[in-house]
Amino acid sequence: MQHDLQQYIDKASILVEALPYIQSFRGKTVVVKYGGSTLTTEAAVDTVLRDLVFMELVGINPVIVHGGGSAIDRRLQERHIETARVNGLRITDAETMKIVEDVLFGEVNAGLVAAIETLGGNAVGVSARDAGILAVRPHVAQTPDGPVPLGYVGDVESVDAAPLNELISRETIPVVAPIGRGEDGAAYNVNADTAAGEIAAAIHAEKLVFLTDVMGIMEDPTDENTLMSTVHLAQVEGLISSGVLQGGMIPKVLAGVHSVKAGVRKTHIIDGRIPHSMLLEFFTDEGVGTQVVQ
Repeated sequence: MQHDLQQYIDKASILVEALPYIQSFRGKTVVVKYGGSTLTTEAAVDTVLRDLVFMELVGINPVIVHGGGSAIDRRLQERHIETARVNGLRITDAETMKIVEDVLFGEVNAGLVAAIETLGGNAVGVSARDAGILAVRPHVAQTPDGPVPLGYVGDVESVDAAPLNELISRETIPVVAPIGRGEDGAAYNVNADTAAGEIAAAIHAEKLVFLTDVMGIMEDPTDENTLMSTVHLAQVEGLISSGVLQGGMIPKVLAGVHSVKAGVRKTHIIDGRIPHSMLLEFFTDEGVGTQVVQ
């Protein structure tokens, strides 16, 4: 009996430790970039969404921005459509863009909304193009051989935060597919990390969180003991030029820098595969992953 009681006392002390954090974040908005590649297991998906529903219930306002690269790749392979990439970005013609939009909004977005509803949360799927949230211009990749247009790939020109603020005020979780609207009214694919950073800046979020499939930023990417728990803006350029930051980590960190400069207090890069990593980052003294701060 004594052992059982101790278990419950330990549980209560965890809740009490979380209390000051809940108080300080109550009413604040948090933008979460939810990566497709990170969350390959149902269990991982479940704990992340459960954490977000928990946060909504204690008065924090999550906004989810999701990618969907692996689901898009699968669908393109099924249709035998070849994909070329420049600087890591997919060259996107009209046919490919139609598939991108179908998969991102019709499949990934709808699946996330349904899963949140199942866990007892209120979620609304939003295409940033249909809602007019992301206005974009065509992205032109700079290469050693000169500029290469990528078709329907967009750079964010401006963000209209009003539709998101309206959803937040109704106590729903907006789940945003990063599809922008060009001046021509067409749909453009936007890098989800970049979109999350722009949206966090526009809605003056308290935090921006990137869920990834690594521990965070490591000085030696092969050694988890070299995790950098805090990175300051002034360090970022050096980390890129020295090769500590590579590949998909670069747009995350640059999006974090952009949003912190625009007034977002902190950006976090955390491992979405750790059960409840979101709650650990938000509601404990230690936290997990890397934070990018001014």
